[in-house]
Amino acid sequence: MIRFYAPDAADTGRLPESDSGHAVRVLRLRAGDELQAVDGRGHVLTCRLADENPRGAAVDIVGIADEPPVWVGSLTVMVAPTKQMERMEWMLEKLVEIGIDRFVPVRCARSERKEIKTERLTRIAVSAMKQSLKATLPVIDDMTPLAKAVATLADGCQKFVGYCDDAIERRLLARTLQSCRDTAILIGPEGDFTPDEIAMLINSGFVPVTLGDNRLRTETAALVGADTFHIVGQLAGINS
Repeated sequence: MIRFYAPDAADTGRLPESDSGHAVRVLRLRAGDELQAVDGRGHVLTCRLADENPRGAAVDIVGIADEPPVWVGSLTVMVAPTKQMERMEWMLEKLVEIGIDRFVPVRCARSERKEIKTERLTRIAVSAMKQSLKATLPVIDDMTPLAKAVATLADGCQKFVGYCDDAIERRLLARTLQSCRDTAILIGPEGDFTPDEIAMLINSGFVPVTLGDNRLRTETAALVGADTFHIVGQLAGINS
């Protein structure tokens, strides 16, 4: 089943131009055909195509169903972007497919990349949401300085930071993370965090963790962290 992204369809009765063109020109849907759309806020809309305007196809809403995320507890993944943007875009696509609630690009002292185009990341997240048959679009933050990003996390959130220095005691994430809780996982830049940054993070309640014995790239570490969150929930019989 192909899903369309129509965040305002319930109010406007129309698909956005990008999805209208795909429906009419690529899939050749015609007036009277039914389709599914998601609004990115956890709702699936069953629609009937009312006209074939490729710049804004009109739809009649036949039904609206709730489809919240299947996991319990929110997952925020915070990552210092890599120098090669293609790796970040691929990572975000896979994170959305796995399932996250929020993505925060963070700027650290040793960050290779200081700026990021949030609009492009959002388009990638929308595509991954539709492809993986989800109805909720993760929040995509702008690039945020590390300390400011940390301050946005809610009280009670369990917070973990992947860290490579053996001089600081680290725990295995899979044995430390508790299921059914709001969770933040932070992955640093390719040059790792500075000692001052790690001290600030520990003082802010972050637990230094390891993701295993293998040395992982930034994007791989983020994916392993997100998948660990879901596996822990699945083994607890809570998330699926």
